[in-house]
Amino acid sequence: MKITINRKAHFNSAHRLNNKNWSHEKNIEIFGKCNNPNYHGHNYELIVSIKGEIDKDSGFVMDLKKLKEIIKEEVEDRFDHKNLNLDVREFEDLNPTVENIAVVIWNILRTKIELQNDLKITLYETPLNYVVYTGE
Repeated sequence: MKITINRKAHFNSAHRLNNKNWSHEKNIEIFGKCNNPNYHGHNYELIVSIKGEIDKDSGFVMDLKKLKEIIKEEVEDRFDHKNLNLDVREFEDLNPTVENIAVVIWNILRTKIELQNDLKITLYETPLNYVVYTGE
């Protein structure tokens, strides 16, 4: 029997959506105000979901305290109150869209979560806009 545990977290970050290979006009057309050269910010809400078997001895899929620590160290400390374009090396050459941010978070956390457990990232950029990524 498999069960899914979830841990919520949040971080506040600034970014600018911009494709260096496009003209200024095309960037404005595609990204609109999200292409602001002075950046803009979001209050991101993150849900990390781990699906796996319940350990017979501990009764856990994963210790939620340990998951909380991993998220803080690997995501919150890295992204919170940062300019993603300027301060986070993963976005030096990657447009920090909510889709790309979710994939980056998944890749970071995948190395910290036991491989027999499934990992799902749900990332809200706004209360109405969010993405879900499972590594597929």
